[in-house]
This record gives sequence, C-alpha cells and structure tokens, in this order.
Amino acid sequence: MAHIYTAFEMMEKLIAFPTVSSESNLELIDFVEDYLAGHGVESHRVYDPTGQKANLYALIGPNVEGGVVLSGHTDVVPVAGQEWDTDPFVVSERDGKYFGRGTCDMKGFDAICLSLVPEMLAANMKRPIQIALSYDEEVGCVGAPFMISEMVRNFPKASAVIVGEPSSMKVVSGHKGAIGFMTNIRGFEIHSSLMNQGVSAVMIAARLIEWLRLRFEENMNATPNAIDAMFEPPFTTLHVGVINGGSATNITAKDCSFSCDIRCPASQSPSDWYARYMEFVHKVEAEMQAIIPDTYIEVVPRDENPALRPETDGAAELLARQITGDNGRHVVSYGTEAGQFQREGYSTVVCGPGSIEQAHQPNEFITIEQFNAGEEFIRQIIKKLGE
Repeated sequence: MAHIYTAFEMMEKLIAFPTVSSESNLELIDFVEDYLAGHGVESHRVYDPTGQKANLYALIGPNVEGGVVLSGHTDVVPVAGQEWDTDPFVVSERDGKYFGRGTCDMKGFDAICLSLVPEMLAANMKRPIQIALSYDEEVGCVGAPFMISEMVRNFPKASAVIVGEPSSMKVVSGHKGAIGFMTNIRGFEIHSSLMNQGVSAVMIAARLIEWLRLRFEENMNATPNAIDAMFEPPFTTLHVGVINGGSATNITAKDCSFSCDIRCPASQSPSDWYARYMEFVHKVEAEMQAIIPDTYIEVVPRDENPALRPETDGAAELLARQITGDNGRHVVSYGTEAGQFQREGYSTVVCGPGSIEQAHQPNEFITIEQFNAGEEFIRQIIKKLGE
C-alpha cells in the first residue's frame, strides 16, 4: 500500500527508531523498504558481517546515466549521559525548531528525500534519483563503501552525489580525511626499583604519544599550502583520546593501550601519516625486544575515511550552486561519506539542512527554516532532472 507522508511526518517515523550505532538499524530499514515497495520502487540491502545492520539503496526514475545520488546515514550518536528536555526519539517543536536525536544529523535530510518519492515518480524525470542510506557512519563511515561498490556495479553512473550532512545548505566541496587506530603495548612486569630490567608498557606508550604530539606541534607551526589553508585548523591533527594501562605504582606496566585519530586536509594522505607512525613504532619495538624479546607493540587500524577533494568544474558542485545560489568556498574538518563516493569516481559535494554545531548535542535540533530549505532543495533537483 502506498503511504504518503509529509517531510515532517517522515522525520517523526525515522527518529522513532533508536538507531544508535551500537544497535541494529534493521527495523528502520524494514520500514523504508516497505514504504518504497508501496510506491513500486525496488530497493536493495547490503548487510554488515553480523547481519544486524544494513545499507539500503534504490533507483527512482529511468535506468539511465546522469542522475543524482542523495546520500544519508541511518545511525545516530548515543544519548546516554546527555541531559535532554524532551524524549530524544520523539520529535518536538518549539521556538521555530524541531528537536530530537537525528533531526539535524541526519534523519531530517533522509526524511525529506523519502517523503518526496511520490513527487519523484510523478515528475517523469529524464534522469534518475538514487537514494543511498548507510549504516555506521557515526563510527567511522564503516558501512557506505560496501553499498557504493554495489551501486557502481548495479546502477547506471550518476553525474552527481549530494551527501546531505548538515552544512546550513552551504555547498561544501572539501573535508578532511582521517584514520583511526588502537595501539596495544605488551611490556614486562617487574618491581619499579628494577625497572631497567623490565619494560613498562605505560612509558612506551608515553614515547609513542609524545611522537604524535611533536608531529602535531610541527604541523601547527608550519605554513600551510593553499589547499590546507582553507581548513580550520589548516594542518593535520594527531589526537589521542583514550588511554588505559598499568596495575600498581611500583610495578612496571605489563599492558597499555590507547586510541588515536589522525585528520588530514585534502592535500595529505591519512595512510602516509599512518606509515610514518608505524616506522617509529617498529623502532621502539626493536628497543623493547632487545631487553625482553617477548614484548611487542600491536597497532590495529580501526577505520580510514578519505578526504573530499575540491573538484575543478565538478558536476555536483555546479548543480548544488545553481540551486542554492551559494558561490562561496566551503570546506570542513569533520569527515563524511562524500570522500568514499568521490574515491569511486563520483562528482560529490556535501550540502544539507541544519548546522553541524547542533549535531551530537543534547537537545539536538534543526530549525524549521533550514528543514524547509532542504525540502525545497530536493524539489529543485527533481525539477532539474526533468529538464
């Protein structure tokens, strides 16, 4: 049965599914799949290895090249530990704003796209819209690459991808790339009075973290090139967020682990920075093993997300600028799935309703003005695909 929803009603539906990244998103995917099927639109799932999460993609309109991909993610960040004035999974309206987890990032955009499916079908578009909904964007853009690979194989090539992350409807043509990893150190326990005969995992961790800090300091003090200067901050950042290790003050630590992320402007490669770090890791590990052969350092890459690079005469940028009227140059330091689409040969920009400043916050909201602007933006894309 074909259900018709306003954009607001669709957002209410999507936000009612508590798709925190640690949980399954399949109930939401079931709903979207049924909704699209009710309108005669076939959709395709791409599951994660556990079978508990899935991407979903669909084509609306003629099966020809030159269409537009509308990309959004279905997961949201946790609400645990945040003080909300309302139920985060129920949309509430107040002071010209819609409040709820995901209103801004980014179920608002998803809802707009899905609610307009009936208008897409009625428009007799000459080129199609492809809807792409991913899982686990919030934990490192993990899910989208598997979906994008299938879209490349199974769908005609789109001329533009619009990733609807909150950009206040500005056309964002670049964002930083990033790689995250865990470093696990196995030392050798001994009384701290004889520490020269042991290997302290905590103190080894301190050496590695100091290397990261020094590289950050060098980057911060360097003069950025023209591309890097567009970003804030205009350099590669190296950050340690969590560290655990040791058992007692007077025992050299047997184990220590810490997490790190490296974020690079578009002119640099996260993989290159990771290789530099690993070169230092191997040097330190050799020094450890010269004392105790069984000690080691294990580095476990968590995720890598490529940068979105500004394009020259890119079709996505041209389309978004024609509709929004925004001719400014905008780049951001946070990551999105845009770089993953671009890596597969798609012209890509980020352009969506809402402000990134509201994303992940307690009492997350999107202004009604921005929500309406996002809806008009998609309507104009539909119109252009019919020209």
